Amino acid sequence: MATFRDLLNEAKTRIREVETAEAEAMLAGSGPILLDVREPDEFEQGAVPGAVHIPRGNLETQIENRISDRDTPIVVQCAGGVRSAFAADTLQQLGYTDVVSMIGGFNKWKDEGRAWAAPRTLDPGQRNRYQRHLLLPEVGEEGQLQLLDAKVLCLGAGGLGSPAALYLAAAGVGTIGIVDMDVVDESNLQRQILHNVDRIGDRKVDSAKKTLTALNPDVNVVTYDVRLGADNIINIIADYDVVVDGADNFPVRYMLNDASVKLGIPVVHGSIFRFEGQMTVFDPRNGPTYRDMIPEPPPAELAPSCAEAGVLGVLPGIVGSVQALEAIKLILGHGDTLSGRLLTFDATELSFREFKLRIDPTNEITWENRDRIVVTELDGLCAPVPLAAP
Repeated sequence: MATFRDLLNEAKTRIREVETAEAEAMLAGSGPILLDVREPDEFEQGAVPGAVHIPRGNLETQIENRISDRDTPIVVQCAGGVRSAFAADTLQQLGYTDVVSMIGGFNKWKDEGRAWAAPRTLDPGQRNRYQRHLLLPEVGEEGQLQLLDAKVLCLGAGGLGSPAALYLAAAGVGTIGIVDMDVVDESNLQRQILHNVDRIGDRKVDSAKKTLTALNPDVNVVTYDVRLGADNIINIIADYDVVVDGADNFPVRYMLNDASVKLGIPVVHGSIFRFEGQMTVFDPRNGPTYRDMIPEPPPAELAPSCAEAGVLGVLPGIVGSVQALEAIKLILGHGDTLSGRLLTFDATELSFREFKLRIDPTNEITWENRDRIVVTELDGLCAPVPLAAP
């Protein structure tokens, strides 16, 4: 009958082992991945920066989702070199072609003075709250920490801002800014789900903060009960990674475009009208912007507001949820965003259509010209904003 030592020696005959110095040299390149197979409590006490953590007991079930390319070079590490040897043998049986085990493991690595740190981790309450995210290889603990570190500004606490902010807060986006200078009105409650009948007459930003913090205490809700203008828009949006646009008028959208282009901040755009909605992402560093899509606004008589034309109450829930999704994808750097694509939705026939958006070569309000952009109040005229003299 084979002993543990027999099994270990047999596994080592089938794998390649490397000393810590060689492992460090390998990891200095751009290709190899360091796979740490220690238990969570060991990993939390210290780890090599950038290591992918999969406990040995979960290796077979998780590795394909975490490292899908079986030709990826992998350096396996445990505490002392035993579990990593078994893990390397298992990986080879699963078809991974370039796997080595680190002799001496993390203990030797640390004793030799090589780089390590105590990784930032979620606390037990956060692990429970976000466990469905943690099960997704594309999110995991690293992605959840990115969400907690992220800052998203919601322009408006109305129809679009309500579902967007709720889902961003539920997802654990750490800082959510809310800009709105209106008060809650009874007519808002047909679609603006941040608010309720007890808050009629309250400031919308105050109502929004109560709802979001009650949903997720992890979230820091920053309120701006101000009129957004040329004198404050740069200072407000500069603190954020992404802006979710729930504005309901053209002057603010053009002003937001120019400010976001000047700062290089992506804007997740959404708009609604009666039974129709549209969504896109304006990433000024990498794709078309609002001025590329609509160089000049239509006449006022051809663009009535929801207060004039009406809107189906559930419609902003659909559009705002897509906006939250796109903001999360931008934060995580995962998937294809709607940059360069306009997604339209028709609620009457429940259909989506997609249109390509392209950069307008005549548009001068660009990231390349950012130092010359002057953000001004358009007073409803929405004429193209001139650049400052070079």
